[in-house]
Amino acid sequence: MTDSPQPLDGDTVEPFGARLRRAMDTRGQLCVGIDPHSSLLTGWGLNDDVAGLERFTMTVVAALADRTAVFKPQSAFFERFGSRGIAVLERAVEEARAAGVLVLMDAKRGDIGSTMAAYAATYLDKDSPLFCDAVTVSPYLGFESLRPALDAARVSGSGVFVLALTSNPEGAQVQRATSPGGASVAQVMLDHMAAENAGVTPLGSVGAVVGATLTEADADLDINGPLLAPGIGAQGAAPAGLPALFGSAVANVVPSVSRDVLRHGPDVAGLRSAAARFTDEVRVAVQLG
Repeated sequence: MTDSPQPLDGDTVEPFGARLRRAMDTRGQLCVGIDPHSSLLTGWGLNDDVAGLERFTMTVVAALADRTAVFKPQSAFFERFGSRGIAVLERAVEEARAAGVLVLMDAKRGDIGSTMAAYAATYLDKDSPLFCDAVTVSPYLGFESLRPALDAARVSGSGVFVLALTSNPEGAQVQRATSPGGASVAQVMLDHMAAENAGVTPLGSVGAVVGATLTEADADLDINGPLLAPGIGAQGAAPAGLPALFGSAVANVVPSVSRDVLRHGPDVAGLRSAAARFTDEVRVAVQLG
């Protein structure tokens, strides 16, 4: 792990990993994705426009922000509406964080040099209107290409979730390829994450993205950091399968469900009931695992 900037002006910043551990211990480990698909807007009886986007998003925030550990808005579904969609996203992030939920922006950014630094400033600088508790990033320009984001996160007390083993079939072409040292590319990335988190308690702030729909990881997932596991619910994965995939690291898993919660809107009670059911299923699975 390389030397990194420290918080400015002697401020004490509680790291994301510590805040996440506390949130999961008190609210459960579930992450609810906020993915305003056009089909979901239609299912709610809303138009596929900015007004529908705002109604959908703010209803989810109002229903679940005070009882969910993590929200994961998918930036693309807001970006498709241009600046007005981004304005909705900014408001949602602000109000969600004010209600106590941690906001993980699913943006999957990855670039080099000043461009990566600009992405880091967008999501990991406290003065940005899109400042979040964490952001997803892609390491496949080389892990050190992420250094601007890792440094910015350390200063602001935010987290970074690095793509490792995604559930899409195409991902294996890169992630499961063999590196010159003989390990898979994904394992090399996981080793870098473990190095960033070495010695950190109670949990590191550099997490990995590992699809919950995978049948096996074939990798060491014990990185002393959180493991975002998208794919619970409509994509086919179930909480009961988490221990088999994640093994001893299952207590650090952040399982993410989107459509199987969101489809119960716009009824607030329906959204809360669905989220509570998944939270309980995850809790039981982790305890049994």
